Amino acid sequence: MTSTTPHSGIAETTDTAEIELLIGGMTCASCAARVEKKLNRMDGVSATVNFATEKAKISYPAGIEVADLVATVVRTGYTAEEPAPPRPEEPEPAESDTDPELMALRTRLLVSAVLAAPVVLLAMVPGLQFDNWQWLSLTLAAPVVVWGGLPFHRAAWTNLRHGASTMDTLVSLGTLAAFGWSLWALFLGDAGMPGMRHGFDLTLSRADASSTLYLEVAAGVTAFLLLGRYLEARSKRRAGAALRALMELGAKDVAVLRGGKEVRVPVAQLAAGDRFVVRPGEKIATDGTVVEGSSAIDASLLTGESVPVDVTAGDTVTGATVNAGGRLVVEATRVGADTQLARMARLVEDAQNGKAEVQRLADRVSAVFVPVVLLAAAATFGVWLGVTGDTVAAFTAAVSVLIIACPCALGLATPTALMVGTGRGAQLGILIRGPEVLESTRRVDTVVLDKTGTVTTGRMTLQDVYVADGTDEQEVLLLAGALEHASEHPVARAIAAGAEERVGTLPGVEHFENVPGRGVRGHVDGREVAVGRLAENGDGLPEELARARKEAEREGRTAVVVGWDGAARGVLAVADAVKETSAEAVRRLRALGLTPVLLTGDNRTVAEAVGAQVGIDEVIAEVLPEDKVDVVRRLQGEGRVVAMVGDGVNDAAALAGADLGLAMGTGTDAAIEASDLTLVRGDLRVAADAIRLSRRTLATIKGNLVWAFGYNVAALPLAAAGLLNPMIAGAAMAFSSVFVVTNSLRLRAFR
Repeated sequence: MTSTTPHSGIAETTDTAEIELLIGGMTCASCAARVEKKLNRMDGVSATVNFATEKAKISYPAGIEVADLVATVVRTGYTAEEPAPPRPEEPEPAESDTDPELMALRTRLLVSAVLAAPVVLLAMVPGLQFDNWQWLSLTLAAPVVVWGGLPFHRAAWTNLRHGASTMDTLVSLGTLAAFGWSLWALFLGDAGMPGMRHGFDLTLSRADASSTLYLEVAAGVTAFLLLGRYLEARSKRRAGAALRALMELGAKDVAVLRGGKEVRVPVAQLAAGDRFVVRPGEKIATDGTVVEGSSAIDASLLTGESVPVDVTAGDTVTGATVNAGGRLVVEATRVGADTQLARMARLVEDAQNGKAEVQRLADRVSAVFVPVVLLAAAATFGVWLGVTGDTVAAFTAAVSVLIIACPCALGLATPTALMVGTGRGAQLGILIRGPEVLESTRRVDTVVLDKTGTVTTGRMTLQDVYVADGTDEQEVLLLAGALEHASEHPVARAIAAGAEERVGTLPGVEHFENVPGRGVRGHVDGREVAVGRLAENGDGLPEELARARKEAEREGRTAVVVGWDGAARGVLAVADAVKETSAEAVRRLRALGLTPVLLTGDNRTVAEAVGAQVGIDEVIAEVLPEDKVDVVRRLQGEGRVVAMVGDGVNDAAALAGADLGLAMGTGTDAAIEASDLTLVRGDLRVAADAIRLSRRTLATIKGNLVWAFGYNVAALPLAAAGLLNPMIAGAAMAFSSVFVVTNSLRLRAFR
């Protein structure tokens, strides 16, 4: 097949294929680690399994079939299937509380909670204990442990059959041990005697083994863990909401012009080259070029940009943006998976399915964590029994160790933060290519900004008009604009557009002549007009115009002389205009601790003028396109960690060579493919936002991991020392996972 190497944008032929499988039955990070380990043992297979997204991204060689990959996952004890292709005419509803799996889990939780609450109260408040209360507790607790805890027991049994242990093993062992002990005490010991009373302590307490019940532990822990799993499942769905919303942005049907008539068809039937109608208020069905009409386009859903953009015939438009003005006829240029919306969704999904280095460490820990905990629980039981001879205390401590040690929070720490961070980025027009990018943003200290199209608009525009004494500015613009309107030169087009904008409709030209290297001339409204060096008479320019030209050239602008009837009448200053937001963007980048560097192929005068205008001191000018990557390497050789922001084909190599590449989404495909971060809007301020969001996401991941590791490290000794009742341990374990996911969800508030 043909695959693309990372950051190169160059297609090369390889003998590997890639596929994404949906993995079912995973309940914790160690499940994901097991599936990943089994897949990676297959010859030539490279797999990454993400617990939060429940997906496996697999690269496999020729000779291995998808069925082989699925069979490996099934043999490991889980299910695997390829994602079904979406049907545009039947859009998939957004996942919410109406999701069948979530509804089933909620039902199990509610029933278990209602039954477990009286059991816990009866055990904790001796004053509520009436004669034979223990048998009511058993009646209420049994369905909670057996039916409510069925997902844990089923997963533990599946793992046992495959010679493995996961979080469910710990939960199942702990709750069944507590329930089994209670059954023994009720039926074979003294706990079933009428009038039996039972105390409750947050830590271990000495008691007669035959009269000690753990029904509240078995039922309470099951209910707490179901609550944790339900909140976790809801939060995971909320974490992925931004990506789902992005995928659902597109129009569902479109009015295609067929034989001069509008025919409404599903968007999936649209082909490149088709012309379609977009009425005010409708979404544009796909990427295309306006061929008829003019309007304002609201791209806020796609780019986060709140100001509508005016478009007219010849302008490009993007699918999923909204037509806020007049009727448009658009010719489709990209459809299906090639559209900007589809590419954005693909980039976000790839980023969410990837793993940062910190996540790989967490996976390695969780893979060995469960067996270690089982050994720790057995050792705790043995030590307590040997030291105290108290079977009840030994059993309680061992159950506490089993229950509190579940490494759920560890498995959720990275992927949930990554899902929320990349999803929020997509909403703001920031596409993060993968989790590895986050590490780069933390280390970057220098940001290289390509000038044309990044700091500036990339279009020549009329900046200033200087006129000789006694000459009317409007007349200079009218005559010069009319003459230049007949030329195709970029400077001429800038003058014509600027004149049209300031004075309105331009008159026609007669006897137009282009003199290479000297300018243009022709007749406008009965006057012989010249623009360029042809406008200078033999005596040179009047003093005020000569001064104006020098001033314009000192500021890096192109000065063009305008004259008629043998006399120079004015000077027009043309330049590639600096974007209004660039100076503020540079200030924001400096505030992040970054040193900005301006890089351009333009002459030094122009470059330094632009640098001074936006506040950049370090300017590297007159650089050939192929030498831009050498500049990046030279800066890296000085010990700097370099981010590069660019938009053109000639920036692709430098973007790929930089430690962090940021491509303007208004730029070329080559630049976007070579970058680590894509800024959908052509606004340089978003570069600062992108780095800020990436750093915030990385900080959230690290905060989650510190909590998850710290929780397990601190809680295990407390449980083993007998300082935690098993039910309190279960509640603490469940809410550690909820804390991690909730902490990640704070990224949704990023502005």
